Amino acid sequence: MILTGPAIAAAIAQGEITIEPYEPSRISPNAYDWRLGSTLRVCDGDLDAAAPTGFTETTIPAAGFVLQPGVLYLGVTHEKTGSEHFAQLLNGDRTIGSLGIWVHVSAPLGHQGHAIRWTLEIQAAKPVRIYPGMTFGKLVFIAAHGTADSYQHQAAKYAATDGIDISRLYEEIRGARP
Repeated sequence: MILTGPAIAAAIAQGEITIEPYEPSRISPNAYDWRLGSTLRVCDGDLDAAAPTGFTETTIPAAGFVLQPGVLYLGVTHEKTGSEHFAQLLNGDRTIGSLGIWVHVSAPLGHQGHAIRWTLEIQAAKPVRIYPGMTFGKLVFIAAHGTADSYQHQAAKYAATDGIDISRLYEEIRGARP
């Protein structure tokens, strides 16, 4: 079951959902409008699942940054979100999609106990200028059914991240190159 805007606000007031920084005006009928953080990692060269991804890190200036087609960018949410009570789904929204920006298509699920700033996969269909702090998507909260098993208490690769993380799939691939 997806929480309504008033249910999200009530869960925040009760400490069941954390959004930092939180702005009540960003609650919509069934979601919270999240923003793009100020840092991007531009992935370098060819990508290899068996090796760490090379990147160049840049701060998005107030005047904006132009995304180029054919480049994988890793970004980060402005907000840190979490809940031991609810799972989360993070997606781009229509306004970003209408600009030809694909954001966070492959990994929208935040497990119960997920409490981090989200690493975002970003690609553009055409050159498009983005800005730090701009609304970039919607965060939905979902009531879970069954016994809770907190993500933060698992031996999960990304449980402790507080910024942009490259893929760590190479940790699982036998014979991978560190």
